[in-house]
Amino acid sequence: MADDTETKHGGSKNGKKEGLSGSSFFTWFMVIALLGVWTSVAVVWFELVDYEEVLGKLGIYDADGDGDFDVEDAKVLLGLKERSVPAQPTSPESEETIQPAEKSYVESEHKNADVELEEEIQSVLQEALHSQPGGRHEDVDEIVNDKWQVKEEIHGETFEAPTTDDLLRELENEMPEAYETPDSVQKDADLLADDLRAMEPEPYEAPVSYEHDMDVEKTVSDPEAPGDSDLMLEDAMEHYTEDRVHGDYNEDHEPKHEKKTETQDTAVEDLLEEVNEATEPESKHTEDVVATEPEESEMPVQAEDYSNDDLVGKSEKETEQDKTEKAKKKKKPKLLNKFDKTIKAELDAAEKLRKKGKVEEALRAFEALVNQYPQSPRARYGKAQSEDDLAEKMRSNEMLQKAINTYDEVVSLPNVPSDLIKLSLKREADRQQFLGRMRGSLVTLQKLVHLFPSDTSFKNDLGVGYLLIGDNSNAKKVYEEVLSLAPNDGFAKVHYGFILKAENKIAESIPYLKEGLESGDPGTNDGRFYFHLGDALQRMGDKEAYKWYELGYQRGHFASVWQRSLYNVKRLKAQPWWTARETGYTELVKSLEKNWKLIRDEGLAVMDKKRSLFLPEDENLREKGDWSQFTLWQQGRKNENACKSVPKTCALLERFPEATGCRRGQIKYSIMHPGTHVWPHTGPTNCRLRMHLGLVIPKEGCRIRCAQENRTWEEGKVLIFDDSFEHEVWQDAENYRLIFIVDVWHPELTAQQRRTLPAI
Repeated sequence: MADDTETKHGGSKNGKKEGLSGSSFFTWFMVIALLGVWTSVAVVWFELVDYEEVLGKLGIYDADGDGDFDVEDAKVLLGLKERSVPAQPTSPESEETIQPAEKSYVESEHKNADVELEEEIQSVLQEALHSQPGGRHEDVDEIVNDKWQVKEEIHGETFEAPTTDDLLRELENEMPEAYETPDSVQKDADLLADDLRAMEPEPYEAPVSYEHDMDVEKTVSDPEAPGDSDLMLEDAMEHYTEDRVHGDYNEDHEPKHEKKTETQDTAVEDLLEEVNEATEPESKHTEDVVATEPEESEMPVQAEDYSNDDLVGKSEKETEQDKTEKAKKKKKPKLLNKFDKTIKAELDAAEKLRKKGKVEEALRAFEALVNQYPQSPRARYGKAQSEDDLAEKMRSNEMLQKAINTYDEVVSLPNVPSDLIKLSLKREADRQQFLGRMRGSLVTLQKLVHLFPSDTSFKNDLGVGYLLIGDNSNAKKVYEEVLSLAPNDGFAKVHYGFILKAENKIAESIPYLKEGLESGDPGTNDGRFYFHLGDALQRMGDKEAYKWYELGYQRGHFASVWQRSLYNVKRLKAQPWWTARETGYTELVKSLEKNWKLIRDEGLAVMDKKRSLFLPEDENLREKGDWSQFTLWQQGRKNENACKSVPKTCALLERFPEATGCRRGQIKYSIMHPGTHVWPHTGPTNCRLRMHLGLVIPKEGCRIRCAQENRTWEEGKVLIFDDSFEHEVWQDAENYRLIFIVDVWHPELTAQQRRTLPAI
């Protein structure tokens, strides 16, 4: 019975269905076919998949140059077939100027990354080839990109630095904003260039300027001989001094403002800060500096502990939190216009060569692209970057000038994305400053301000440009304009305060310097601003000065509260007062003390002349009184005319190269008249010691303080102190005081350091 029932329902004993099998199969086939048709219609009708976009994305993996992505391309990417590379034309000129690389920039870790990279490409590519239509194939880009993340270590912190290659890949789906240079702006820039060319070549000398002069401090640390010692301060703040920016490749020493590991691509990071936050310029800027530990021999700091004071600023945790929040707000710069997107694969290939340190190959690749696509802004920018890199590698000013010219060409092209204009002009200005072409840099910065008038960061840059040529007046106008547009701009405030103090408007400068430092804005964490704020407060009799000195010390700008020089070599013995034996220059001291009357008499003879050769102190260090100097050697250079007036004294000194060869000091007579008070101040560097030989010393009323100890001069005796420590002088006697000053190298500096340290 069971069998009969099963048979009636079309079954069989072995469980197979029969009876309606033919008609069922046909019915199901028709249902599936209709579903397929309607699905296809739906996909097309509702545009569920953008096939053109998919094909366009696959096109970037075109490996055999036939214009599309096919099986042959897959074989190349999987390593089953060699890539066919079309010959790229190079101009004869480029072949003459480009030298072969002396050593590869690709480290072993990059080689290992290549192997891992290819394995990941193969797996991801297979996944992409078998994925559903509309799947995202740019994952390959992201994986490749991750392998070439540039990690920079600054002050013990490691962070991911966005590179041009990274940014280009992330911008794959973004449409750039094209910006074409208006003719009117170009004319304005040309007129400005003509005006600047007509200006006097000699820069205006301001009482206090960005240029270093005698005891006027800078924020820069000096490069040292490799292996000798470390930098005291971070080079990041060097962009404020002409000394920093003017360091062409003909210098014997390594340019102070650049580290060998730095590349062009930090400019992209700078743009992220400038364009979107309207804050501080450059390169390569980093506002936190290396905190330095006091040396064991250093004078102990006996100031109060202000670490819990409000002036110390935000906690480290809060600062990191702020950085994170700012990073989230940063937008990616758009570097490709519509045309450049169509040749993105070729641009990426050339850029990858540059990233891997194959500078000559990258330059040839970008030159070929420029020849093939002369209207491509990104190709020309890549050419400029490659020339810039090659100039650094070759240490060639000529090649660097080519890079500057190419950066300028980028801006003249049609439909250049505004972000690319900003990057090109900023780098052009920076490189012009490096070659010492301050006025050319000023033209470039003016062009930036004309093109982007609402961007206060470029106005801030322009103000620095004026300061670099000593034009404090125009710099002041620029910062007044910035503060009218952005009253809380900390960068503008500290610079405006700096200028006011240079004009001796001490009380007016204090709130600007203080508020600017308290803002914590990029570019404000600079040792000079801590110094000048403290100095201004001291001159106003405000003890709060030492709170700011303490904060400057905690943030690594000063070696201690008392030792506030800013041009330092680390680990040199640091103490305010020295003995002749401690210096090791006993022969020099003996010679000075033995011949003190000879030195005195020649000095008095110069004083007795009708036309005095003694020049008034012009560094704004006096509160009151009369103080003049007669210089024989400065920065290691002999003043031949001066020595004609005191020939025996100069002949005596010629035997002591530690003094005459000290390029960070002077040898001079110093006369100070009654009623003179010299403000507390510090010298610019810890690389020298200062000897004072007493020549004419009143019995009472003259004294000098260095750090926390007062001393007096004696005729025929030498006092030795480290003038990088705070010192102060009083002359309350009835007659003038005459001394002979001899600066000598710090005894712990090596011979190589003495040869290579830049002059001050």
